[in-house]
Amino acid sequence: MTIKQKMNGQGLARLMRAMTCSWVGLRAAWKNEEAFRQELILALMLVPLGLWLGESGVERALLVGSVMLVVLVELLNTAVEVVVNRISTGHHELSGLAKDLGSAAVLVSLVHAVVVWLLVLLT
Repeated sequence: MTIKQKMNGQGLARLMRAMTCSWVGLRAAWKNEEAFRQELILALMLVPLGLWLGESGVERALLVGSVMLVVLVELLNTAVEVVVNRISTGHHELSGLAKDLGSAAVLVSLVHAVVVWLLVLLT
């Protein structure tokens, strides 16, 4: 057994630890990030709608997947912002660029979701 395995556990213990960390992250995002709250509330409305409106498994997967992608990208953007803020609170060109790129990724995922919904529902 390696040192890393001893620290993180194995099997079910590792899975439980990972799930706990995931819930901590989700709660922190909900508590601290207004954009995450807005996107999650929207996802809670759109996922059931996508399941209902999709006429096939593929359409349902596209509708639901595009919405879930927005939530996923928002979580990653938040992680980038937290790491950048942890490194330094002072202004730095590269820190600003990292945050702008994360924001751009969220925008692209939102545009992707809109395009998918339009293509699936209007064709």
